[in-house]
Amino acid sequence: MKKLFPIIAFVAVALASLVMAGFAYFATQEAARIKFAATADDAVSRIESRIDLHLSLLRSTQALFDARGGVISSSEFKAFFDALDVDGNFAGLRGIGFLRLVKAGDEEVAERAISRDHGFDRAIYPASAGPWRAPVVLFEPMDEAGRQAIGYDMMSDPARRVALDKAMKDDEQHASGLTMLGGQTGAAQKFPGFVVFVRLNVRTSPDAVDANGKTTAGFLFASFRAQQLFQAALSRTPLLPANIEVYDGSPDLERLLYRSETPPVSLFGDRLLVQRTMTVAGRQWTILFRPTSAFTPPSSRAIPVMLGLFGLLLAGAIALIARYQERAYDAVSELHEASEKNLVEKDLMLQEMKHRIKNSITRVLAIARQTASGATDVGEFSASFAARLQAMAASQDMLTRSRWQKADLGDLLRIELGQVFGKDLPDEILTGSQVLLDEKTTQALGLTFHELATNALKYGDANAIGALRIDWRLQGVGRDRKLALNWRETGQSALTAPAKSGFGTKLIDLNITRELRGTITRDFRPDGLKVAIAIPLPG
Repeated sequence: MKKLFPIIAFVAVALASLVMAGFAYFATQEAARIKFAATADDAVSRIESRIDLHLSLLRSTQALFDARGGVISSSEFKAFFDALDVDGNFAGLRGIGFLRLVKAGDEEVAERAISRDHGFDRAIYPASAGPWRAPVVLFEPMDEAGRQAIGYDMMSDPARRVALDKAMKDDEQHASGLTMLGGQTGAAQKFPGFVVFVRLNVRTSPDAVDANGKTTAGFLFASFRAQQLFQAALSRTPLLPANIEVYDGSPDLERLLYRSETPPVSLFGDRLLVQRTMTVAGRQWTILFRPTSAFTPPSSRAIPVMLGLFGLLLAGAIALIARYQERAYDAVSELHEASEKNLVEKDLMLQEMKHRIKNSITRVLAIARQTASGATDVGEFSASFAARLQAMAASQDMLTRSRWQKADLGDLLRIELGQVFGKDLPDEILTGSQVLLDEKTTQALGLTFHELATNALKYGDANAIGALRIDWRLQGVGRDRKLALNWRETGQSALTAPAKSGFGTKLIDLNITRELRGTITRDFRPDGLKVAIAIPLPG
């Protein structure tokens, strides 16, 4: 768990930072959405204010006709229109006019009114199979396009007819759907727009009769060019950083009334797309708003990124500090363990040295007693005792060089044989793989090899070293592992087993059978001696 702490700390701090960065990101997005939604609401308010102003003109015209009982000449209508200063106050208004409502077949009534008011004859057009006709009999401004509009039957246009049917049923204003203005006059340039209608009622009873009966004499209308109308509504400062699309009804390219010239930016995609609906003279419009390059979010998008990067750096720093602390703690723990271990090892070494010294003294005393009991004089005792001490010292020296770990069997044989036969030993006398011996086995075999070599030199011929062959191998595995060593001496003649065993032979047997719990057999052949030694080796 301690080793996992830096990783856990990094993951925890990184996740917390990323969560905070995510919240910051969504907060900036929400702030941008709210700000842009306020921009869209401002645009809707501007459009509604402008349209209300234009529709108030239609109400004023209705009041004029009501005051005159529905009867007004073209000159009076022109004077009223000129007083409005349409170009300065009502940008986007194409014109206003009056439609006379007549039944199909009574078109002459409207044609006579046109001839009387305008001084020219105009047949009602286009032909229509409907039960009602609603031709234009008054229109301002009376420019060339307006002059061409006189006599045009708006009932013939499906989009206008729907609005006229609604206006015929009540006194409210009703807007038509998307209409291409100028199309009915054959003009080369056409403009997307819409027309708003309101019916004009006149009294049907004479003044002498106390009655309030009214009938629909026709319709007042105002036509609007959508492009100019919306530009006028949205052009006042401050300019709105929004691309605006206005649709008649659902968002469909065939229903597009207006699209602002400034394109939207792709940076925000549709995340900040705002949709609003508004009702104009009983007609529902859909308005889509998208931000332009002039739109600036209330907070930078770099803040969440910087917060996330800072969090990751902080998580990395915390994990690094935790890692260093863990390493420092491990180092202190290892140092403490090493100190404790060194103290224990020191105590063990002291105890082991005491034990080894005691064992060595005991062994030296035993060798001295046995050597003295078999010696004939002091000189013989001194030589035998010194040689055996030298064999023990050689084994101790090998163990000391290996720091009391292991001694190699081959090296042990070379040292012991070298003390007896000299340093130059033929390579062929030793055959076997590497075998590592512990302290007890090394000391016991060192004395054994010394005694065997001394006997070979004492009882063999002059070239005893050349007639000596030693080989060994390992047998078994694990706890059953044994060392099998063969010592062969040749070149001797008439060799027989001795009648009495000397101290050297006893020392060899004690080392092998008791010290090492092994076995030893001697085969006295006519041509030489063969000794087979088998001792168990610790796994």
